[in-house]
Amino acid sequence: MSKVKIGVLLSRIRIEEKLIFKAAERLGVDVVRIDDRDLIFDLGKKDFPEVDIVLDRGLVHSRAEYTLRILESWGIPTVNSYKATITCDNKFLTNMALIEHGVPTLRTMLAYTPESAIEAIERLGYPVVLKPNTGSWGRLLAKINDRDAAEAVLEHKEILGSYHHSIFYIQEYVQKPGRDIRAFVIGDSVIAASYRQSDHWITNTARGGISAPCPITPEIEDLALRAANAVGAEIAGVDIIETPEGYKVIEINVGAEFHGLIETTDRDIPGEIISYLVSKAHKSTVEPVAS
Repeated sequence: MSKVKIGVLLSRIRIEEKLIFKAAERLGVDVVRIDDRDLIFDLGKKDFPEVDIVLDRGLVHSRAEYTLRILESWGIPTVNSYKATITCDNKFLTNMALIEHGVPTLRTMLAYTPESAIEAIERLGYPVVLKPNTGSWGRLLAKINDRDAAEAVLEHKEILGSYHHSIFYIQEYVQKPGRDIRAFVIGDSVIAASYRQSDHWITNTARGGISAPCPITPEIEDLALRAANAVGAEIAGVDIIETPEGYKVIEINVGAEFHGLIETTDRDIPGEIISYLVSKAHKSTVEPVAS
């Protein structure tokens, strides 16, 4: 079996990338580090490091999406795909994919003006959560408890003026039991899961949440895999919330961080990522593209 060379697209090297590089070295797999800050593309000419497959670990969504689309046109396999990445980077597209595939998720409303957003919020009933349509690490989330708060936050978003803040993404608020669940999917398996615990209503580890072991029940496994399949993600963190109606998916993260998760499991997450990429590379046929 021929040796595989993996390209890792990144914006900076975090704990996860260091662990992935160490796992590749341990497994005897060559890795090419591809810093998105250094990339220049001539769209009509293939000019990219010679790799068999690319793992996207980029932090800047637009750079990752554009790069994956170009690599797709050149026949270079990527994980995740352009389509999965652009879907997961957009909460609206993720939500639509979950609904269309029958995956339980939180009730969500979309509005385009502050006036219609107020009406949508009051249809849902206070409190609600107002989110940016793109973003990660629990940033720019607002729990809206009453009309005064709604009017103030909506005015701020309108004045900010960006396209993403002009789409009002409004979601029902669910009282968590002090935690949510991060399930980590690789291929057709949920290899690990953890509770993310916090006294704050935002439980992301980036916002101070603490990871604790979570058993992978058949229900959690089924839900996480259905969610990943709905968006076409091969390697992803699926965020799940416990509600009175049962488990529901909050969002799906490609390029998910896992430094908190590895403290709660004996599974070799970075090693399994490398093994999956090697297997996929061997199965993929890359057609030569004229340069």
